Parts: sequence; C-alpha cells; structure tokens
Amino acid sequence: MTSIITGDIINSRKVPSEAWIEKLKALLHTFGENPTDWEIYRGDEFQLEVHNPEEALLVAIEIKALLKSLKMDVRMSIGIGDKKYTGKKISESNGTAFIHSGESFETLKKQKTTLTVNSGTTDFDKEMNLMLRLALTIMDHWLQQSAEFVITTIRNQSLSQEEIGMLLNINQAAVSRRRSRANFDLIMEVDAFYAAKIKTLTV
Repeated sequence: MTSIITGDIINSRKVPSEAWIEKLKALLHTFGENPTDWEIYRGDEFQLEVHNPEEALLVAIEIKALLKSLKMDVRMSIGIGDKKYTGKKISESNGTAFIHSGESFETLKKQKTTLTVNSGTTDFDKEMNLMLRLALTIMDHWLQQSAEFVITTIRNQSLSQEEIGMLLNINQAAVSRRRSRANFDLIMEVDAFYAAKIKTLTV
C-alpha cells in the first residue's frame, strides 16, 4: 500500500513562479527523489508518492503550510492504494493509489474544497473527508505567521517551544500565540486520527 498526492497551486499565474517553485521543490525533495518520487509539471501541478500512507496527511499539511507561508494556497488529493508499475518518472507509474488520487483531484474544484482523501473504501473516505473539511475551516485561513509556525514545528518536532521561537526569531509567548492562532494541536489530532485509521485500512 502506498499513497499519491496530486496537487495544483491555486492562482499560480498571479504570482511569479520564482516566488514559490524552488521552495516547493526543496520541500518535495525532502520526501524523495525527482522524478521517480515527485514531479512538478504543467508549471503549477505536482505529484508526490508518500511511501508510508500513514504520513501522507502530515506531508499534505506541510505542503499547504509552505504555500500559505508564501501567501498562496494549494489543492491536493491524497490517493491510497497499490502501485502496480514503477516508471522512471512518477507520471509513468500506475496503480489504484494513482487512480484514486487522480479521480478525487478532478473533483476538488467542483466540491469547493482544497484537500481530500480517496482510498476506495467508502466508510473511511466519508469519515476522513468530513474531518478534513472541518480542519480546512482552520487551515484555509492560516495567515503567513501561522503557516510559518506550522511548517517549522512539523519539521522540528523534537524542539521545545523556546527552541522553535529561536528558529522563528520570536519569544516564547509569541510562539504560544502562533500555536493557538494556527489551532496547531487540533490539526495534529486530526493527523493522528488519520494515521490510526490508516492502520485499519485494507485496500
């Protein structure tokens, strides 16, 4: 079982690509190699394989936080399933994870949402997508400082609030405020719920 994130940058043509593309590439590179594990194509769309599906939502949250920290946003579909063929490029690979991701990605605009999951298992998908819609009422409204806090904290989970503050060049009280404003603990609870549910999933 694997997971595929298919995404596109919202209103990318309104922002010069140099403002975001290298930062997105750098983040994607921390999850795997280009082009076997990830690719950016058509200028503003991307695909990424997260080999452990339990980590896929957290990865999607990181990507969203990065774009929100740049005052941008992203639509993403997480597909969970198998991988039947591995190509030289991720765009040449296939399996149910790719199909599920692609199918849901095509419906994102119509559903007026920015993040969805599709495992092909109705009960799991219905429950998780309801939770994601609720979580998105927070994440879609992250401001730049909240998003910077989120991605810094996810990337440095072993650090204390004081150490996170040093990375962000703010004091501990400001860290607490940003944590609260981002509803970070609640978003991490949603991620933990997702990861636990994935363990029970057979696709």
